[in-house]
Amino acid sequence: MSLFSKLLPAGLRGFVRRQALRGDTVHCPICDQGAIAYLPSGSPPRPHVLCPFCGSRERARMAWLFLKERKVLRAGLRVLHVAPERCLREKLTVLPGVKYTAGDKFTPGYDYPSGTIDLDITAMPFADGSFDLILCSHVLEHVPDDHTAMKELHRVLAPGGMAILMVPIAMDRAVTDEDPTVVDPQERIRRFGQFDHVRQYGRDYNDRLRAAGFTVVEDALAERLSPEQVFCYGLLRSEVVHAGLKSIKAGS
Repeated sequence: MSLFSKLLPAGLRGFVRRQALRGDTVHCPICDQGAIAYLPSGSPPRPHVLCPFCGSRERARMAWLFLKERKVLRAGLRVLHVAPERCLREKLTVLPGVKYTAGDKFTPGYDYPSGTIDLDITAMPFADGSFDLILCSHVLEHVPDDHTAMKELHRVLAPGGMAILMVPIAMDRAVTDEDPTVVDPQERIRRFGQFDHVRQYGRDYNDRLRAAGFTVVEDALAERLSPEQVFCYGLLRSEVVHAGLKSIKAGS
């Protein structure tokens, strides 16, 4: 650690670092701040990922742009946020009259934001049609029984509501690769992309959502933007927004 770093308290160091990163090379659509760059993040670290101000990553920024474009955000929204990203949590909880619920499957050794409930999305303690908007991004690839989870998400979504259900998808794979006998972390990394993933979704992901009752919207949002916008917002062209809609006629 440099002498400069040793002399400054941690909070002040963070402030100085953020000030030094301000600029107009990139612009985060969530916190609406400009920076000289997005920071590396991930394991192994990937460049051009993390907003230095709100901590957003590519998928959160894409989801936010999608919600804004579709004019989903409104006063009085009932929101369920599964595995809540801080950057989106901070934006959603200040909506006028919002009823915000955050839930995650508690795991020993992890910290969760204040107010987050221990939530199993295969058996949720909510009445039918409880939420107008559900955010459940990069979660289902961790859930062994994703069919039941999808059915539960559809059940608690209100008729006319929307669920953001983004997952990593191998678009070159027609059928999802899953095998419940694969428990070795290294083999999961090799086959599913991460040590705690239980499958690698393929192009049949939409069929799985439809089987649970959703009408599916698939939006390759980055493909509709210019290369300059994709870079400025820090998006991945390989990432696609998958949203599940619940028909008003569907009831519960």
